[in-house]
Amino acid sequence: QKLPHVKRQKKREKEKTMEDFKVLLVDDEEDFVKSLSERLEMRDMKSGMAFNGEQALEAIKKEEPSVILLDLKMPGMDGLEVLRLVKKERPDIQVIILTGHGSDKDEERARHLGAFDYLQKPVNMDRLMKSLKGAHTKFKKSQHNVDTLLMGAAMAQAGEPELAKKMMKERMSEEDNASKKK
Repeated sequence: QKLPHVKRQKKREKEKTMEDFKVLLVDDEEDFVKSLSERLEMRDMKSGMAFNGEQALEAIKKEEPSVILLDLKMPGMDGLEVLRLVKKERPDIQVIILTGHGSDKDEERARHLGAFDYLQKPVNMDRLMKSLKGAHTKFKKSQHNVDTLLMGAAMAQAGEPELAKKMMKERMSEEDNASKKK
């Protein structure tokens, strides 16, 4: 049995990890979206909701999710078109397709367009959580890479190109070592 202070520390670490984890749920089945949102909230995950492709694109601007859980078959703009537009505007956002009506060809197209994962409804909640966490990790890594590039560019612009190169080389080496440990 864990000591109370160890439990509190673990809870704080989990909350810190989840605080910037925002999922946008996009599906025209409103009851499904609301139910899934509640299930994610029980797991300390924030979620936004959109019920069609147009709402999803608007929500991305306002809510800035790290992961989108996206249905394929929706009236109006379908999920593949939403995926294409999201990846064009915000390639760092990870998109997981969750559909009940997909085909092998749809999966191939979705992955070609940059989908992080392709899941079929009904989905096992543990499987979904694993995919969401993996997508969020990839999002965080892309954010870290952007930060590194921006820092390097700022140093170079400030007249410190050698320092910028050294710093970027060290950060890339740290990332390589971290990925080898996994």
